[in-house]
Amino acid sequence: MTLARPIRRLIEAFERLPGVGPKTAARLTFYLLHVPQSELDEFAGALSSLKKETVLCSICQDVAESDPCQICSDPARDKSMICVVEQPLDVLALERAGNYNGVYHVLHGVISPLNNIGPEEIYIKQLLSRLRQGFGEPKEIILATNPNMEGEATAMYIKKEIEQLSNSAIKITRLAHGLPVGGDLEYADEVTLSRAIEGRREY
Repeated sequence: MTLARPIRRLIEAFERLPGVGPKTAARLTFYLLHVPQSELDEFAGALSSLKKETVLCSICQDVAESDPCQICSDPARDKSMICVVEQPLDVLALERAGNYNGVYHVLHGVISPLNNIGPEEIYIKQLLSRLRQGFGEPKEIILATNPNMEGEATAMYIKKEIEQLSNSAIKITRLAHGLPVGGDLEYADEVTLSRAIEGRREY
């Protein structure tokens, strides 16, 4: 049996998404085939506006609707404390925990030689530039990369780079391992994240 071309195209598009195999792609496609056209149009509109209506904040590199983002432009946030995270979802997780009032820097990945991702492929250079410029007079950098091999390697690299800066009196801390080793920030509960923030250590 040959699938209709529009069905085949959508299955192939879903298969390109991370974690979506052929069976899941086919299930999603046939589910959408039975959804009312109005819902499909709404779904297509949301997909279309995903890139068109979002920007990367020029300060922290988080995904936002405006530049600078809501957090960077908030005068109530403590600009002297920068929490470095891997992904925008980690910002959401830490904000849900509710006990951090500093600002962020989003790397959009980690150093992973096996996947051909080096320091130049993520937003480390922008962090160092931000520190050189002294935006918000940074006094503490919290390295909140995930407690796995890639996260630790990335944290160590950033630590060495910060120490080489002329204003390297900046305190460098690491989230306490209330987070399970090998776990991801986005899946941690609020209590675990709160304890990790409170128990951060000098790095």
